[in-house]
Amino acid sequence: MADPSSYRPKPGEIPDSPGVYRFRDEHRRVIYVGKAKSLRQRLANYFQDLAGLHPRTRSMVTTAASVEWTVVSTEVEALQLEYSWIKEYDPRFNVKYRDDKSYPYLAVTMNEEYPRVQVMRGHKKKGVRYFGPYAHAWAIRDTVDLLLRVFPVRTCSAGVFKNAARTGRPCLLGYIGKCSAPCVDRVSAEEHRELADEFCDFMTGRTNTYIRRLEKQMAEAAEEMEYERAARLRDDVEALKKAMEKNAVVLADATDADLIAVAEDELEAAVQIFHVRGGRVRGQRGWVTDKVEEITTGALVEHALQQLYGEETGDAVPKEVLVPALPDPVEPVQEWLAGRRGSGVSLRIPQRGDKRALMETVQRNAQQALVLHKTKRASDLTTRSRALEEIADALDLDSAPLRIECYDISHLQGDDVVASMVVFEDGLARKSEYRRFQIKGFAGQDDVRSMHEVITRRFRRYLAEKEKTGEWTDGEAPESTEDGELTMAGTLTEDDGRPKKFAYPPQLVVVDGGAPQVAAARRALDELGIDDIAVCGLAKRLEEVWLPGDDDPVVLPRTSEGLYLLQRVRDEAHRFAISYQRAKRSKRFRSSPLDDVPGLGDTRKQALLKHFGSLKRLRAATIDQICEVPGIGRKTAETIAVALAGSAPAAPAVNTATGEIMEEEPGTMGSSGEPVTMGAPDERRGQET
Repeated sequence: MADPSSYRPKPGEIPDSPGVYRFRDEHRRVIYVGKAKSLRQRLANYFQDLAGLHPRTRSMVTTAASVEWTVVSTEVEALQLEYSWIKEYDPRFNVKYRDDKSYPYLAVTMNEEYPRVQVMRGHKKKGVRYFGPYAHAWAIRDTVDLLLRVFPVRTCSAGVFKNAARTGRPCLLGYIGKCSAPCVDRVSAEEHRELADEFCDFMTGRTNTYIRRLEKQMAEAAEEMEYERAARLRDDVEALKKAMEKNAVVLADATDADLIAVAEDELEAAVQIFHVRGGRVRGQRGWVTDKVEEITTGALVEHALQQLYGEETGDAVPKEVLVPALPDPVEPVQEWLAGRRGSGVSLRIPQRGDKRALMETVQRNAQQALVLHKTKRASDLTTRSRALEEIADALDLDSAPLRIECYDISHLQGDDVVASMVVFEDGLARKSEYRRFQIKGFAGQDDVRSMHEVITRRFRRYLAEKEKTGEWTDGEAPESTEDGELTMAGTLTEDDGRPKKFAYPPQLVVVDGGAPQVAAARRALDELGIDDIAVCGLAKRLEEVWLPGDDDPVVLPRTSEGLYLLQRVRDEAHRFAISYQRAKRSKRFRSSPLDDVPGLGDTRKQALLKHFGSLKRLRAATIDQICEVPGIGRKTAETIAVALAGSAPAAPAVNTATGEIMEEEPGTMGSSGEPVTMGAPDERRGQET
């Protein structure tokens, strides 16, 4: 590990002008490339106290052994030079997007005498028109098959073309009218190139021109009673329309734009791009990258723009690029894009309307791509085994933690406080073992106290089940709690033979939080006499692993599979807790006094509200009026009236014998001679479990 002060430039050596800088390691390999509006200000940030640097930046400057820079005249030149050097040196600490697949393009080889339509992958070639990329090659072939009726361009390989020219016989497509057969001189090279140009025009979005032209020709043929020709033109129009339907209209004004969305977490980021041409989505692609440097969303967008348009010129760079966040500063990037296109390019964040809605769709695709990437990575057996071994080594465990349980606390400003327990076995989620908790021991917001309660309740149940199965060896049974936790413990398996959620102990307990939450979890286990389960916490801000009693955290390498697994476990616990907390809050908001009426289902509740129009009118109705609702008998109507009267803070008593709403205070005698009691809502809620 190098000391950055050993290679720090002397004061005054660094110019105060735009430029690009490179950090090199002891072997002179470039490990990071960056650009700056002011080299002096930017580089000074790297040579401050190491404790104040982001962990990733700290790792980079301690790996480097020297720094050098190149001065340029403008920020646009700096952007271009940075892109060139990143491609040339492939620095390990720079963000590098990698394609999650090799995307196919629809290509038209305009650089040949007889242009050919085909599917192409890989690097783009000069003189070839590209459309896409597409998600699947078959999607291209389906589109081409439809368009060849109208634009019979050559699709055969060079060998097939030469063989047909030698024999004087075209291929099958030439006989069925899906190729103009330039190989046997049915059309000249100029006529065939004109067909190829029209094919490209249609693919770029100028579709209405050709459809209107064909419809006009069809009408003329019909007037001249050339019905067979009119029928062929009709089929051509239908083929073009069917090809257009394969790409739904998403922007009404025939916009040419690229939409870029980013989904990210602490370690990785996924980028999705939708290519919209003529208002239709013509292509889609995505990248995934490791975040090996401290980087903002705007900087991720800037790197994506560099990779997307670094080799493109002309119309391949659209007039409009929509992004989730703008690079800082945005002007050099916009000027660079305009230079690649040869005209102005609008780089902006969509705020409303169709473009905003489409951006949300692209964002969902990016999020799904990130989840899929993580799932594929987690499903690899070798990777999971290495992750568990790294965790065992980092936490000094006797063996790999084959069962990991993670706990998280969730609430909304102290209300609806809940907790989640998720289980990973052999590095994979076991959703059937997940568990949810309501915090019962106290009211209000206290994550540390909540964590202590949840760990206590979970492992008290484990001890109780251990005792019931004859595995209790200490000779001392656990005590029951006031909230009945122990009485809910059962045998080792459920009725269907599946293991109970609390039947087995984990080798490692992970809590979402830092030292206070870890200490609370460890204290709960100690109070129960459990000393063979390891505890750690994962703090979200810097992804540090905290152990009980340690003043300093354990910092796993950023590329560690162990850190990735711990992060995935923590994120899953957080997701599960949040979903439960939201559901609980939503249910509370949707609660109704009718929920307390025994035997009253959703259908009859809806019938009541539909009949009376509102809960207020239903509360004011008499028992006879309630009985008018189909499916509601007198006994049920009496129960509904009592429940509604009890839920109203100032509701009068109800005489169930006559259906009259009395003006006296609660305590009126009912038909059975007993007073109709109407407890306050808070008292009734307090009886819920």
